[in-house]
Amino acid sequence: MEIGTIVGLGLIATTLALVVKRERPEIAVLLSVATGVVVFLLLMDKIAAVVEVFTGLGERAGLNSLYLGIIFKIIGISYLAEFGAQICRDAGEGAIAQKIELAAKIMVIILAIPILMAVLETLLKLLPE
Repeated sequence: MEIGTIVGLGLIATTLALVVKRERPEIAVLLSVATGVVVFLLLMDKIAAVVEVFTGLGERAGLNSLYLGIIFKIIGISYLAEFGAQICRDAGEGAIAQKIELAAKIMVIILAIPILMAVLETLLKLLPE
């Protein structure tokens, strides 16, 4: 049961971080980052399976692979930004966390432009002249 492993790891890391935080807060932050990386690595097989399913669905639906790639990039940016922002918050740097989130939102908007343009072009083709 993978979720049991992940929850157990999280609880152990949290306990260790709380003990270490009083004397060495920088070590507690590093422990938090390391735990996040280990959890991500434990989930890599699941993530690969999800990407494979969506890629297959996109091919069967005749979706342009460019759009699917953009969607994967947007999802990746969102998760990475959330991870980074949470680490910053754990370290007591809420302002930096907000900057990371803002940067991610801007990057998502930029990446979404081709998809938005395709949707608008399709809508314009559907409207009578």
